[in-house]
Amino acid sequence: MAEITKVYFSRIDSSVVGPLLLAATENGLRCVQFYKGKLPAPGKHEVWIESRDYLRPYEMQMEAYFRGELREFTCKLDLIGTPFQKDCWHALLRIPYGQTCSYADIARAIGRPNAFRAVGQANHDNPLAIIVPCHRVLGANGMLTGYGGGLSTKEKLLRLEGAAFRLAAKSSASVGNGKGHESSQATFQY
Repeated sequence: MAEITKVYFSRIDSSVVGPLLLAATENGLRCVQFYKGKLPAPGKHEVWIESRDYLRPYEMQMEAYFRGELREFTCKLDLIGTPFQKDCWHALLRIPYGQTCSYADIARAIGRPNAFRAVGQANHDNPLAIIVPCHRVLGANGMLTGYGGGLSTKEKLLRLEGAAFRLAAKSSASVGNGKGHESSQATFQY
């Protein structure tokens, strides 16, 4: 019989990006996602246990980052993914605070220069938003591209870090709808 993995979770509210869900195992932080009111489905042989106390050390690092006091996270990570995804995520961890790169840069960094689209998908599947800084990846032209937390959240994170980036000009369709909401359609430029 397989051993049950305990995954401890907690929700935190960030004044910078809104509610976040944090989850960790005894091996380290496993999940940081933009909380939309629903927990992820537990994996096979997992049980999720709510425990703010267990997540407090991770929460403290997140809070310090949002205050601009922490530039590099030091918490242990429990990354779950394919070898290719892990290669991409480790390359993301090497992007310095306040700096950006392109999907093609990450593809070259992992020795797969033509895999920039797959790198984009690995970024999309990143289980540790903010900690594994996929928000630091821009389109080849330096413009903001898709982000799981929305482009406005990506912009806030990059501004917090003082990173340089370009914003797309608003189309007449998005300006003319009168709603002032960001489009739900993300675009990716590799």
